Amino acid sequence: MAACNRATLTAMSALLEKIGTADSDDELVRRARQLYNQKLRGVLEPAQQGRYVAIEPDTGKYFLGDTGTAALVEAHASMPKHSFYLARIGYEAADSLHGHGNRIR
Repeated sequence: MAACNRATLTAMSALLEKIGTADSDDELVRRARQLYNQKLRGVLEPAQQGRYVAIEPDTGKYFLGDTGTAALVEAHASMPKHSFYLARIGYEAADSLHGHGNRIR
């Protein structure tokens, strides 16, 4: 594994350790979506269509990246004690699942 990949995985691991309670997560999502819909959508769409945005709803700060990981790593580097909401600009969901599984008998 390349050093760059290890650094990215380490940063993502640190972000995942910050998982809170379901209630606080729901509130963060609600506030971040409200901020995106009321203020950021007009600023980011369509110029940044398809990129990712990590939003910190308490401050209104946001971080852009070509991938979700890039946006979250930049956000965490700038504001390490905060939680973020990740969205894909111009899409309903940040990502989708593809592929198929093997059937186990």
